[in-house]
Order: sequence, then structure tokens, then C-alpha cells
Amino acid sequence: MQFRQQALSKLQSPEELDLPVRYARPQGLLVLAVTLVVMAAAGVWAVTGSVSSTLRAPGVLTHGQGSYVLQSPVTGQVTRVYTEEGERLSAGAPVLKVRTEQGDRAVRALAAGRVTTVVARIGAVVTTGADVAAVERVSGSDDPLLAMLYVPADSAATVPVGAPVDLTVQSVPTEEYGTLRGRVKAVGRTAQSTQKVTAFLGDKELAARFTRDGPPVAVLVRLEPSATAESGYAWSKQGPPYAPKSLTPATGALHLAEQRPIDWLLP
Repeated sequence: MQFRQQALSKLQSPEELDLPVRYARPQGLLVLAVTLVVMAAAGVWAVTGSVSSTLRAPGVLTHGQGSYVLQSPVTGQVTRVYTEEGERLSAGAPVLKVRTEQGDRAVRALAAGRVTTVVARIGAVVTTGADVAAVERVSGSDDPLLAMLYVPADSAATVPVGAPVDLTVQSVPTEEYGTLRGRVKAVGRTAQSTQKVTAFLGDKELAARFTRDGPPVAVLVRLEPSATAESGYAWSKQGPPYAPKSLTPATGALHLAEQRPIDWLLP
């Protein structure tokens, strides 16, 4: 009965319309204002903003035409070595002299290039098909230096032509000289086996390193030239006072195309 009496008395009393009503504290209004600002900024970023991603891949500096492994066409003992590492050869130039049962035979370069490795030594016995040297194909001393990166096959489709690349060169201290600048020139269409990578690089160890996680896709990177840098190429810092050599291992950070956080689907 007591609660009923209180309810009846409340109904009979006039409404207190002249009393002020406090809807929220000042602190609550501040929190509400901040929340609205954050939500508005998030909405704008979701529509106009973008997210960039980076793909890292191992590779090597090269002159782009690849290398080849020179093999002995005969069996015999090496009696003379005509060339040394770093020397340029013309097509057909002699590399080794091998003494066989039929007489002395010369092992000649298949194509013009620069000798990167000489395996055979004087006095060594070579067999038919044995690797005796590796030669990098170059047309001249002014051939531009490029970078060949080996990207995992499942990520190659995300690499666009023209994407910027930062290359960490193994022989150049990054903290002092920075990273080498470049842009993607071409992306391979199919994954490459260890044999194909070896045939291009002329180096079995490098090929095994690049394919140990499965057949990769080759990505060719054009290095950005610089008229002011001593190396002739653009770097994130001043760069080294020398040009990096071909077949130097490098790691590339490929900056992929920026993506919108929200894709709008139109009916």
C-alpha cells in the first residue's frame, strides 16, 4: 500500500518542468567529441587512404644477358690456361689447351664476354662435359648493370612493372652508403628450375640458394643512373666511391602497388 500511495501522489503532483536537466557531464561531452572526430578520420582514410606492402627477394647484380658455363669437349690433361678471371674474351677465343690422345685441343669461348670463374688448372685432368670456366655475356665495357631478383612463384603476380626497388648490395655497407635504387623492368612468366637459373648465372651455388624454397620467378630490375654519384648509379645515400661488380649478391625490397583498405562493390 505504501508504494501505491507514493505512485498516486506522484501522478497528482504537477511535473517539474522548470527544473534544469543535466544530460551529460563536460568530460562526457569531450569524450564524445573525440570519438566522433576519430570515427570521421577513420572513415575518410578508409575511402581515400592506401596501404603499401614490401616484398623482399634475393638476387644478384648482372649485365642482363646472363652467363654460360664453358665445358670441355674432350678428355685430357690441361697444359695451358690462356685467360684469367675478369678478362674479356671474344667469341672463339681460346680458354684452355688440353692434351688428348689425338693431340692438343683448344677449349674456346662460345660467345664474347667476361670470364668470371676459371675452374680448370694446369695439370688437372678434365673429362668430356666437365665445367672448366664461367663466362658472363657482355657486349662492351659500357653495358649497364642490372639486378636479377628471384621472387617466390606465388608472389610474382603482385609485382608490377615499374615498381620501385631498394637493393641491399652484399659488398657495399648499407649504413654508410645506403641502398641501390632501381625499378622493375620485366617480370618472368613462368617459374625457373635450378638448371635454368644455373644456365643464366653460370653459378651452381647461387642457383641452389635462389631455388632452395622452390622454383622462383625471375624479376629484372633496371638500376637508376646518376650523373653525380661516383658509382654512376642512384643510392639512398651518397653511395660508394666505386661501381659494384657484376654477380655480386643483393637483396631487393620491392615496393608493391598501394591498395585501398576498402574496395567498394557496385551493384
